[in-house]
Amino acid sequence: MARHTDTIAALATPVGTSALAVLRISGPDTNGIAARALGSPPPPRVATHGDYVDLGGSVVDDVVATLFAAPNSYTGEDALEICCHGSPFIAQKILADLLARGCRPAGPGEFTQRAFLNGRMDLSQAEAVMDLINARSDRALAAARQVLRGALGRHMSGLVDGVLWALATVEAHIDFPDEDLPPEDRRLLAGRVREVLDGAERLLATERTGTLLREGIVTVILGETNAGKSSLLNRLVGSERAIVSPEPGTTRDFIEERVNVGPHGLRLVDTAGLNPAAKGLETLGIRKTLERAGHADLFILVLDATRPTPQLDGEIRSRINSSNTLVALNKTDLLADPGMPAAVAPAGFTAVPVCAVSGEGVPLLLAEIGRLAGGLQQTVGEEQIAINVRHAHYLAEARTCLAAALAKITDEGPTELVASDLRGALDAFGEISGKVDNERMLDQLFASFCIGK
Repeated sequence: MARHTDTIAALATPVGTSALAVLRISGPDTNGIAARALGSPPPPRVATHGDYVDLGGSVVDDVVATLFAAPNSYTGEDALEICCHGSPFIAQKILADLLARGCRPAGPGEFTQRAFLNGRMDLSQAEAVMDLINARSDRALAAARQVLRGALGRHMSGLVDGVLWALATVEAHIDFPDEDLPPEDRRLLAGRVREVLDGAERLLATERTGTLLREGIVTVILGETNAGKSSLLNRLVGSERAIVSPEPGTTRDFIEERVNVGPHGLRLVDTAGLNPAAKGLETLGIRKTLERAGHADLFILVLDATRPTPQLDGEIRSRINSSNTLVALNKTDLLADPGMPAAVAPAGFTAVPVCAVSGEGVPLLLAEIGRLAGGLQQTVGEEQIAINVRHAHYLAEARTCLAAALAKITDEGPTELVASDLRGALDAFGEISGKVDNERMLDQLFASFCIGK
């Protein structure tokens, strides 16, 4: 992306009219630019009010500026934040003046990239910045915040330390066979590698959780025609998102809306009604329903409580179970005896009587949705760590290497090949939080064994 010795500048707030706008500067010329544009550089970490004066000597705006001296800034460099009035014209005039003073426009993510390069955060923390910005639910926000505060990095550091210990042990017996070393204890070595492998497996198991937090839990609303699926969607979304009509088969395509249920973010999908006698466009809608069901995380099966339980399509029936599906017994307000619905939920499934029109029973349905959604998400101990696709790729790569090393250790395989597998795992771990410095392995080696005494 660039030349990291430049001073960069960019808007830190979205373009548009607002009460305030913030511009950010980072790099070696920050203090000089602040002194010339503001009259004098503000004291570090003190919000200072003053006039921003352009190169032509004109006051552009009265601003509040905050200087962050290296290394105690977001980027690890001297950095300046300028808060001006939120007119796009004012913000662009200040930005243009900063560029005229020698700043370069910052590239996408370059402030965070510099924070990583200057040791202010590891790679996993840098990625968490974007997760934090894009979070759409309490769970997603909590997970991003924990990773940003170093939770994943701490776990990765523990795994790296375990591999470094094992590699130092193996390398010592390869490189210094004539030294007075303790006998190679393969049982101890295998135990340590197994611990690292188990730790990698625990992190890898959170990949699905990461997908659910970032993309939302795909929750498909199923049911026969005119069971009230669209009415339920509207009730859950809180607006008339779907067309509701007494005529069966109104929904011909799926409708998707995002909604938060407690701390969980859901992507609610209203689908075409399941109708064995469907024809024409309705058939295409049902085909779309089956396609969406194939990518669902949760299901809400809507049954008309006044009608007998319908026969479900075989493909649908194979995908739903008591751990991923709730039954909404709708139209309970039309029953002569609310305790005697005509429709019956499949055995073992949780059923909630509701009236989508009035909202009766919907709070309980939401609570049950939250319960199932919580069961989909995995934690690592007490921490909500949700790895992304890139993390998962390298954790899987490390798992393969560790499993191969463990097999060779157990089967008394060549020590050199064990070392090669461990180095492969170390490289893979390094791709997650940042490259592992080989000096760390040497430090571990010489600290563990008094070689050359």
